[in-house]
Amino acid sequence: MTPEEEQFYLYWQDQRKRKKQFLRKLSIGMPLGVLIAGTLLVNLFSGWYKKATMVLNSDPSLIIVILVALIGIVIFITIFSAYHRWDRNESLYQDLVKKNTEENDSMQHLS
Repeated sequence: MTPEEEQFYLYWQDQRKRKKQFLRKLSIGMPLGVLIAGTLLVNLFSGWYKKATMVLNSDPSLIIVILVALIGIVIFITIFSAYHRWDRNESLYQDLVKKNTEENDSMQHLS
C-alpha cells in the first residue's frame, strides 16, 4: 500500500468503530444545502421573473410553503451527503482491506 492509503486505512479503522455522530454528519453537508437554499431564495426574491413575483405577492401563504420546501432541501442534502461520504470512505476502506489481505497472501505463497 502507498503511504496515503496506509494513513487512510489507519484513520478509517479508528473512525468506523465510533458511532455515526449526528452533529458531525450535519456539519458535512449543511453548507452545501444552505448555499443551494440561499441561491433559490435570492433567485426568487430578485424579481427577474415577473409572473412568479406576482403569484408570490398574491398569495402570502406561499412563503410558508417555500420555506418548508427550502428546509426540506437543506435536510435532504445534509443527510444524503453525510451518508454518501460515509459509504465512500467505507468502500475505500474495504478495498484497502482486500488489497492488504491479497498482498499478505501473495507474500506467504512466496515464502
